[in-house]
Amino acid sequence: MTMGIFGFFSKDKKESLDKGLEKTSENLFSKLGKAVIGKSKVDDEVLDELEEILITSDVGVDTTIKVIQRIEERVARDKYVNTTELDKILRQEIVGLLEESNEVDLSNFELPKDKKPYVIMVVGVNGVGKTTTIGKLAHQFKNAGKSVVLGAADTFRAAAVDQLILWGERVDVPVVSHGMNADPASVAFDTVKKGVDMGADVVIVDTAGRLHTKVNLMNELSKIKRVMQKFIDDAPHEILLVLDGSTGQNAFIQAKEFTKATEINALAITKLDGTAKGGVVIGISDQFKIPVKYIGVGEKVTDLQIFNRTEFVDSLFKKKL
Repeated sequence: MTMGIFGFFSKDKKESLDKGLEKTSENLFSKLGKAVIGKSKVDDEVLDELEEILITSDVGVDTTIKVIQRIEERVARDKYVNTTELDKILRQEIVGLLEESNEVDLSNFELPKDKKPYVIMVVGVNGVGKTTTIGKLAHQFKNAGKSVVLGAADTFRAAAVDQLILWGERVDVPVVSHGMNADPASVAFDTVKKGVDMGADVVIVDTAGRLHTKVNLMNELSKIKRVMQKFIDDAPHEILLVLDGSTGQNAFIQAKEFTKATEINALAITKLDGTAKGGVVIGISDQFKIPVKYIGVGEKVTDLQIFNRTEFVDSLFKKKL
């Protein structure tokens, strides 16, 4: 594994990931254990149980059907599959599915050398941990030696502006803010301008969590993009949608709405440590074919991690049948 901006997948990060996915893992394995009691081989009854387990773990119906079909094919091919192998097979098939959804292994994520500043526009409904994710991202980039500028363009909520300013002070990065009720596009304009003027490596712009209608949201985001492009033709380089993993199927609905409203090309899934619904990462990754770049597995600044599909599934399957 090569060095990404967040460094190697360290022992601390792995422990943090294991702990963050503990509830999901325990939930999954207690259900799996009950499904195979008294069974020696994987048969239709076990597969029906497994289907229900995956759906109730918020993997989602369509993705669950794909996983079950893959396992059915293996059972048909191998003729006899012992129930003790079920967790191993399930692990392999989920990793395979995630590989198809995330073609790039994001454990090696680095900023493109030809994009400076690299402009990230962050979207998502209120309450998903959007502003906190931006603060944690800023910290991670700064720790990697990158210069960062933040823009408080979620001007509909005073709390969002104040929170971003606090994060800026905490991680020691400049924040461009015009206060509450300012024109978001104007804030975005000044943020990108400041980023260009100071030769920053990264510009991260927060945007409104919810506008009254999808048309309003689309118009607002389009306007923000247009003003960014006055300085950088292809900005924003990344439109990062932040989703709250603990909301399970609600996160799917939000992803659907935002992908209709703007061209999302990266996802961050937060609050996985407080829920048994971590399976939602698998379903969202599979259904939307948008790379999950970051996952939030705890309160600490370093608990925002780059999503590594192999490490994620490994942590999910920590518990043994």
